[in-house]
Amino acid sequence: MGRPSLLLPLCASVSLLGGLTFGYELAVISGALLPLQLDFGLSCSEQELLVGSLLLGALLASLVGGFLIDRYGRKQAILGSNLVLLAGSLSLSLASSLTWLVLGRSVAGFAISLSSMACCIYVSELVGPRQRGVLVSLYEAGITVGILLSYALNYALAGALWGWRHMFGWATAPALLQSLSLLPLPPGTADAAAHRDLIPLQGGEATKLDLGRPRYSFLDLFRTRDNMRGRTTVGLGLVLFQQLTGQPNVLCYASTIFHSVGFRGASSAVLASVGLGAVKVAATLTAMGLVDRAGRRALLLAGCALMALSVSGIGLVSFAVPMDSGPSCLAMPNATRLSGLPGDSGLPRGLAPPLRPMTDQSPGRPVLSTSEKTKPHPGAGDPTALPLPALSIAPAAPPSPAPEHALLHWTALVCMMLFVSAFSFGFGPVTWLVLSEIYPVEIRGRAFAFCNSFNWAANLFISLSFLDLIGAIGLSWTFLLYGLTAVFSLGFIYFFVPETKGQSLTEIDQQFQKRRFALSFGHRQSSAGIQYSRIEVSAAS
Repeated sequence: MGRPSLLLPLCASVSLLGGLTFGYELAVISGALLPLQLDFGLSCSEQELLVGSLLLGALLASLVGGFLIDRYGRKQAILGSNLVLLAGSLSLSLASSLTWLVLGRSVAGFAISLSSMACCIYVSELVGPRQRGVLVSLYEAGITVGILLSYALNYALAGALWGWRHMFGWATAPALLQSLSLLPLPPGTADAAAHRDLIPLQGGEATKLDLGRPRYSFLDLFRTRDNMRGRTTVGLGLVLFQQLTGQPNVLCYASTIFHSVGFRGASSAVLASVGLGAVKVAATLTAMGLVDRAGRRALLLAGCALMALSVSGIGLVSFAVPMDSGPSCLAMPNATRLSGLPGDSGLPRGLAPPLRPMTDQSPGRPVLSTSEKTKPHPGAGDPTALPLPALSIAPAAPPSPAPEHALLHWTALVCMMLFVSAFSFGFGPVTWLVLSEIYPVEIRGRAFAFCNSFNWAANLFISLSFLDLIGAIGLSWTFLLYGLTAVFSLGFIYFFVPETKGQSLTEIDQQFQKRRFALSFGHRQSSAGIQYSRIEVSAAS
């Protein structure tokens, strides 16, 4: 039979194309917003509404998507989300008013959020322990590739008539290819075991349909039954620390740091977008190669340690060399930048916007536009509102950095690169891999979606509180606070997060059931003390 030999590349394409769709849809607004502002005369608040509408749909998907995934199955959820994305892209491509644009973005947000959850769960269940880490992490790599692809396509279509309509329409291409890749694959592990489709992938292990398996309600996530409370502690801890380390907000200063070392105007934006995007791709590929060798805990611990050091380094540098407060969004396109306001450093602001390539937001890593119109601070906590700063007029010929500060500026640039790399081989891919592994199959969709909703909520909180935090303690102390949070996350991972590499989902489930408290999964964890009952599946003749 030739069909089983194609299952592994098909699973890889489902994961990669799902991430590519997510990343493209997330970042395409960066190139479309400026022409939309010109065509529809959008004010700053209307642009924020358009950018943030993606989050509204994604939040809704994280609240109801888990029930859809568990009720109708992972494969059907992905195919259904692709149909919803088609409807959203059609609405965006044919939109004649802001209402249709917002509706289309909301629908697209619902689709990519639902698909992201279903993809990670589906692939983790289909493949065996030796391939699971790589293939689920491939989704994260697809996100970054999709982001870079959106930048390239935005650039190519920038001068075209109604170019923004084509930008939105092209989002359907990877979704269509993913749907085609899904068709030969089984609906789920039970069907695969019955037809022996998954045996080549899972190395002889597959989950049989067992009528005696327990059933779980949503409230079981908070009960001690089968250590569900411990699993939820691990899942929520990972997604919350992923956001509380300030990753979306720190990256708003990427173009400012590029600007400070001598890159001016458009080159700063291009380098910050493409350069850091390339760093993210390289780090994610490194994580893919190590996640099934070094293990999940090792990558998380190394990533958090490096994040703590690098973001603290940026904070210390900003003590000596005050940094700009980031790009601004002005209500009128031709308005000049307000200056002399409280919290305004008075430093020149480049045209470079906050960056999306580094949002990590695999399933988890979306950001809301939260720049506040009534505050003097710009929307620095908003990697989503990419093109908004382009509405302000940059000062001509900004002065070069002082020679005595050049070394500090380059230090900040290196720290930013390290921060992006650390997130991309740690929290970025591994969080969603662990979430797809630790819950029983009967409630995995609802549990994943529940944790994902906290990821979005924490992202919103971090973005909304960023300006107030800077106003209260200053930019440097804000970065140092993020570094301290990364240190706390190290302790959480060390004591609470188990190592799951090389184990089947059944073994991971049994491991959690035999440990009453998540604290038992510390560094002393040894699989030798855990009894497993391996499920045998006879090979097909």
